[in-house]
Parts: sequence; C-alpha cells; structure tokens
Amino acid sequence: MRILFSILLFLSFYHLGTSQNAQLARQYFSTGEYEKAAEIYDQLYKKSKNTTYFSYYIKCLIGIEDYTNAEKAIQKEIKRRKSSDLYVTYGDLFEMQSRSEEAEEQYEKAIESMDARHNNITRIAGAFMRSAKYDLAIKTYEKGAKLLKDENIFAYNLGDLYRRKGDMAKMVNAYLLSVESKPQMMNSVKNRLIREVTPGVLDTLQDQLIVKIQDNPERIEFQELLLWVFTQKKAYSSALRQARALDLRLGEDGRRVFNLATVAGNDGDYDVAISGFQYILDQKANTPIAMQAKESIMTTKRRKITRNFNYTEADLSSLEEEYESFLAEKGRNANTALIMANLAELEALYLNDLDKAIAVLNELIQIIGVNRYILNNAKLDLGDYYLMQGGIWESTLLYSQVDKDLKEAYLGELARFKNARLSYFNGDFEWAQAQFDILKASTSKLISNDAIDLSVFITDNLGLDSIALPMELYARAELLSFQNRFDESFAALDSISLLFPEHGLSDDILYTKANALVRLKKYDEAVTLYDKIVMDYPEEIRADNALFALAALHENQLEDLDRAKTLYEKLFLEYSNSTFAIDARKRYRRLRGDDIN
Repeated sequence: MRILFSILLFLSFYHLGTSQNAQLARQYFSTGEYEKAAEIYDQLYKKSKNTTYFSYYIKCLIGIEDYTNAEKAIQKEIKRRKSSDLYVTYGDLFEMQSRSEEAEEQYEKAIESMDARHNNITRIAGAFMRSAKYDLAIKTYEKGAKLLKDENIFAYNLGDLYRRKGDMAKMVNAYLLSVESKPQMMNSVKNRLIREVTPGVLDTLQDQLIVKIQDNPERIEFQELLLWVFTQKKAYSSALRQARALDLRLGEDGRRVFNLATVAGNDGDYDVAISGFQYILDQKANTPIAMQAKESIMTTKRRKITRNFNYTEADLSSLEEEYESFLAEKGRNANTALIMANLAELEALYLNDLDKAIAVLNELIQIIGVNRYILNNAKLDLGDYYLMQGGIWESTLLYSQVDKDLKEAYLGELARFKNARLSYFNGDFEWAQAQFDILKASTSKLISNDAIDLSVFITDNLGLDSIALPMELYARAELLSFQNRFDESFAALDSISLLFPEHGLSDDILYTKANALVRLKKYDEAVTLYDKIVMDYPEEIRADNALFALAALHENQLEDLDRAKTLYEKLFLEYSNSTFAIDARKRYRRLRGDDIN
C-alpha cells in the first residue's frame, strides 16, 4: 500500500511539474521568447514524447532561425516515428529558407508514403491546410480516397478546401457528393453553404441539384436541398411546389408546407402563403395542423389587404364573412380565441364597428382556459377600443390588469406605456413623463423609442409658455386622432396655431396631421406635410420621425422605391443618433438589394 501511495504521489508531482512547465513554455512562446520556450519544450518532449511539444519546439527553433538544429530534430523524429506528416513539417522548414525544390520533394514524400489509415490521411491533409497549401491537401484526400477504396469518403473535406480556394462549382459538387454518400451530412452541408450564400452559389447549387435529381429521382435528400435553395433565393412559388411534392411523396402531415407558407407570409409573399395554407386545408383537413392553417390563412389575407391600406369595402366584408363562418363552424372557445381577437381588430380598425369589436372581446375574456398571452393581448386591444369610444376609466382598468398579470413581460411594459400615454392624453404630463422615463429602459425597442420620444417632447414643449394650455390642446388633438375623430383633431391643432403662433409645436402639429392623413389614405397631402417638416424644421425633434414616415410612405403606399431609398439614406446619414437610424439603414440596404439576413 505504501509503495502504491508513493507511486501515486510521484505521478501527481510529475504531472503538476509538467503542467507548470508547459504553461511557462506557452507564456514564453506567446511573448516571442522562443529560445527560453524551445529549451522547455525540448525537455517536455523528451520526457513525454507528446508530439504537440515537438511541434512547438520546431516552431521555436524556426522563430530564432536555428534551421540547422530544426532540421536535425525533424530528421531524427522521422527515423523514430516514421510519420508521413513530418515530411510536411520538413518541407515547411525548407520553404522558410526559400529552398523550394527541396520543400516540394518533402511534400511529395508525405503523400507518397501515406498509408491507408483514415487518421493518417486527415493528419497529413490538415498539415497542408495549416500552411494554406490547399492543392496539396486536395491531392492528399484524393489519394486517400483511392487507398481506402471509397471515392466520396473525403467529399465533405474536399468541399471545404474548394471553398477556401474560391472554386464554388467544385465546392458545390463535393458537398453534394458528401450528401449522396452520407445523407446525414445534410445539415452540416447546409450550415457550410449558408455562409457562402450568394446568387452565384445558389444558382450553381440549383443547376447541379436539378441534374442530380434527374439522374437519381429516388434521392429525397437532393429534393430537400432544392427546396432549401428555393427558400434561400426567396423563390417561394417554386419552393411551395417542391414542398407540396415532398409532402405528398412522403405522406407527411403538411408541417413542411405550413412552415414554408409561414416563411413566405412573413416575407410579404402573401399569395404563396395563402396557397400553401389552402393546400393543407384541402389535403390535410383532418390533421391537427388544419386548424393552424385556417387561422394562418385568415391572418395572411388580413395582412395582404391591409398592408398598404389598398383595400376595398368588399375585401373587408369578404374577410369578415370568412371569420364569422369559421367561428360558426368551430365555436367561440379557447381554441378559437385568437381568431376572435383578429375579428375584433378587423371590426375596430378597418370596418369601423367598435361596438361589435368590443362585444367580441368581452365575450373572449370571459372564456375559460384562454391562453394567458392571447387573453392579455385581447385586454389591451379592448382597452384601446374603449378609449376610442371615450371610455377612459374602462381603458385604464384593463391596462392595469395586464400590467399586474404580466409585470415583467413585454405585454406588461406595453400596458404601462398605454397607461402613461392615457395620462398624457388627459394632460397629466408630470406623471406621464415619470413613467415614460422608466420605460426608456424597456427591453422592447419600440416601447423604449416611443417612451423616449414622448419624454423628450414633454420636456421640450411644456416649459415654453407660462400656461400648459398649448400642450393640453395638442394632447387632446392626439387623443381625438387616436379615436378616429379627425375633423375635431384638426380643429384642435389649428386652434393651437391660431392662439399660440409663436409656440414651438408647429412641427408637431404638422406631424400629427400627416399621420392622420395617411390613415385617411390621403397620401399626397401627407407627403406635403412630411416634406414641410423635413425642409422647414430640420433641427426639431419631429424631423427624423417625419423623414422615416415619409420614406415608409414612398416604399409601401406610393411604391416609389428609389425615393424611399434616398430618404432612408438621408435619415441614417444626417440623423445618425435617431432611434430610426438602424432600421432606416436596414431598409435602405434591402431596397438596394443587399442580403441582410
């Protein structure tokens, strides 16, 4: 027992000493003290025969340009180990001395002496890669595949090498061969290719995949990759055809098509999204995903017709009938609560039937078992609709309920913002500003930005006059606009200009009017007011807001993309500190055609 304990104690001290010496050597190496590091690495290698210590020993000798001892050490090691990758090290040493022919001779020896061991082949190729000798690494893998009698065994490695060389056609071919050989490599190949996604690479991949599918129609993995390519190219119509074909061929439940339709809808291709969801309703009516598809198709139709405010009463009525028909069939219950909330939004914001919207949401919040977030969202919407009718007490009560239930969540912060805004509408500016200042730290960028805007607005305008009447009138006008009482709102705004012509609210008045005109679909009039703010009040706090709104108006409603791009560029260049600057840059790049995913 004592002998065993002594041995263990000796080994512990030995490993401790080795570890400390290795750490010291690394420190010397990192600071360029190669001579000191070389001495320690030499000792460590002699004791342990750890090849990592030998590699660093040679690097140290090269660092001090002691090529003679480095060559002797490598020659001795080749005789001892007979490891082919040492010839690469030897060749690198010659190359450091500009002895190119001798270096090439050693590199060839490395490949010629290689045996049919997988680890040995990858080690030699790795040594060439570390020296950026990609052609030699390729040659190594190609010979290795012959030695192992499997032409595709190193296809994935070769794909990576062609990628490093910039030969995208060969890269794609090699990666496809790796998938053909090992279908489980699909995700690895996608992860590699996603870094190289360019129109050229995707076109090459698509062309090669089509040939592969024609030659090997039974290989599902190639068809799945083609679907991935179409999705990356945002060719959603082609992607949907591919997804439906795979769904039918594999007897799936429609989830693949549903996911693709969701992606297309989120990217604004509503027609493809609707077609995808409709496929599920037609082909998978009795599957669990059918309910989701029905909800999604109605949501997508609503987004399609309301996106640019370019809808007709007939469009809205048709969608309303679809919601009502769905709820009549499925009932009004916890499972259909989201559809009820969407119907209420349609009634309130587009069909201008606040009474019906409020009735639907009051019914919803009484249903047992409704998802907590759907329920609280419904309460926030209901609070807004009551406020639009003048029911301030009902609104603040609902906002406070959500704040209490989801205090630390996004909806809780949104509820606090709405309550603070309500106080602002009522002219309680001091309390409202205190809440806005707290909400500046919100985790939601939108809430934070809005809170900052309103806090700064109150600070800039409340102390400009001995009375608060101009601000009270302005807040009242904003409430009237929120309630869709636009004529009354405009009258209140005009009264400020008439009674207080020198007050600093001029740009704010124009901004509120312009926003209302957009909602009224009077786009040309809105453009005139936004332009006036940008031109006449470039230093005021509404200038960047107006510029962003003007750009968005040209992009979405007026479809003048060149003008929108110019305005976005002006915003992030001239108002770089604006809360809109980052979003403006992203939209500018998207309109320019950049890939910003």
